Amino acid sequence: MTLAADSMQSMSLFVWLAGVLVVLAVVAVAVVFFARGRSSSSSPGVTAAAAPTTEREDNHAAGTPVAQPEAIGLPVGDVNLVYDSTSDASAAGLLEFEVPEPAGGRMQRLRSRLARSQSTLGRGLLTLLSRDTIDESTWDEIEEVLLAADVGVAPTQELITALRTKVRVDGTSDPGQVRAVLRAELLALVDPTMDRHVRTERIDGRPGVALVVGVNGTGKTTTTGKLARLAVSRGETVVLAAADTFRAAAADQLQTWGDRVGAVVVRGPEGGDPASVAFEAVDIAQQADCDTVIIDTAGRLHTKTGLMDELGKVKRVVEKKSPIDEVLLVLDATTGQNGLVQARVFADVVAVTGIVLTKLDGTARGGIVIAVQRELGVPVKLVGLGEGPDDLAPFEPETFVDALLAD
Repeated sequence: MTLAADSMQSMSLFVWLAGVLVVLAVVAVAVVFFARGRSSSSSPGVTAAAAPTTEREDNHAAGTPVAQPEAIGLPVGDVNLVYDSTSDASAAGLLEFEVPEPAGGRMQRLRSRLARSQSTLGRGLLTLLSRDTIDESTWDEIEEVLLAADVGVAPTQELITALRTKVRVDGTSDPGQVRAVLRAELLALVDPTMDRHVRTERIDGRPGVALVVGVNGTGKTTTTGKLARLAVSRGETVVLAAADTFRAAAADQLQTWGDRVGAVVVRGPEGGDPASVAFEAVDIAQQADCDTVIIDTAGRLHTKTGLMDELGKVKRVVEKKSPIDEVLLVLDATTGQNGLVQARVFADVVAVTGIVLTKLDGTARGGIVIAVQRELGVPVKLVGLGEGPDDLAPFEPETFVDALLAD
């Protein structure tokens, strides 16, 4: 009898515990459905964003507000991306941010800085050409000055040939005339007839798309941010794609630029597929009717075939959604002739349309402008002359040559 009683008590306890578990399960299900209902009713017509992942949380400093796509009026795609913005405005109506200086006067404003850094080339040539007697030894010195300035072998020979002819025909060492001759020949080598327009504005009713590429350490992310600032200064709405998913700080750095300028930044989890990030950014910009998409890519060594193939993939994937209107290769001007090797490889992989020369204020070898254009048949479109947010300027051949020859 005692065993039977114990058995009955155990059975009752088991039934009671089972009942409690069932009640808890029902309550949990009810809470989940209630929460989903509130989420759906708060953003009608927009697919809810996935819950923030660990990667997302790691990408943001504690306390930094992160707006979800529905909060800034942008559609949500299938890729698990973060649409970062401290604004609750739509992409076509961003908050009031600092208005950047218009692009037109930047090169003139920075002319004195350029002249100080580049004077070795111009003044060296003027000094040699102004000698009373210009003999073979003088021409050898002129050649050394040009080569040291990274003008390149072929352009150097062309310039010396033209200068020899002019000096022989004119027979003068007058400083004013020598300056005029040298200016004309340098300007011809820089080639003012090349199209230097940076195509980032709307084209045929769709956003303009620019791809920024280059090796590690050339300043691609900073250039992307400054380029966005230039676009905003023209009144354009900008979407930035943080397609450098391998360098931990790259997305955060680009986010800082987006917050400063007033651009929406599309970013994915660290180590994610850069092509997916770039594709989604273009898709978002199209749906939100933005003007410009600028894609920041990871720095890669031009000698690494796998990395270059991946860059080609990014370009191909984006082109399934939209043509790429501008491929800007960022080169460090201080690398000199080594930059030409980089340029050739990138041009083969992604069909470069323009060059951005950074750190031009930190080198006396301004001849790289001539050399890289001659090597690729592609114009230098932008130059970086400092670390400030407005120290990216459209390249103007005449201003550049005048700065070389400045007193």
